[in-house]
Amino acid sequence: MAWHPALQLVVALALAYVIFLLGLAVYARRHPDVLSLTDALRLGPDILRLVRRLAADRALPRGSRLLLLALAVYLVLPIDLVPDFLPVVGYADDLVLIAVVLRAVVRAAGPDTLQHHWPGSDGGLRVVRALAGLGGQGRDDEQRNTA
Repeated sequence: MAWHPALQLVVALALAYVIFLLGLAVYARRHPDVLSLTDALRLGPDILRLVRRLAADRALPRGSRLLLLALAVYLVLPIDLVPDFLPVVGYADDLVLIAVVLRAVVRAAGPDTLQHHWPGSDGGLRVVRALAGLGGQGRDDEQRNTA
């Protein structure tokens, strides 16, 4: 019976992830001009990849990299300030923390670093740029603005 807590944790994480995906899907359906459903479903893994890539970038200041590593640990750990199984509110603390850390990193490293390390689509980049306080422009929008 020692495996019961581990099984409960896995089920709780899977359920929380499904609720998160459903919330993103609802948002994408209501705002198709901002984020497509595919982009919404890829946003969580893309943000984790972005955090990992930024944390590994030796060009970033050490404090920014440590902040990103702390964020990655917080996002991966099953213990949160607000439990993720609570609808909507459970992920609000994660989003606020991601936004605060990304803003700090972008201020230290510049918006080009964010764009350089972004692994996802332009729609996802618009959302992440908005979280980082840069507005919603993606790669295509920036190329049009400079042309």
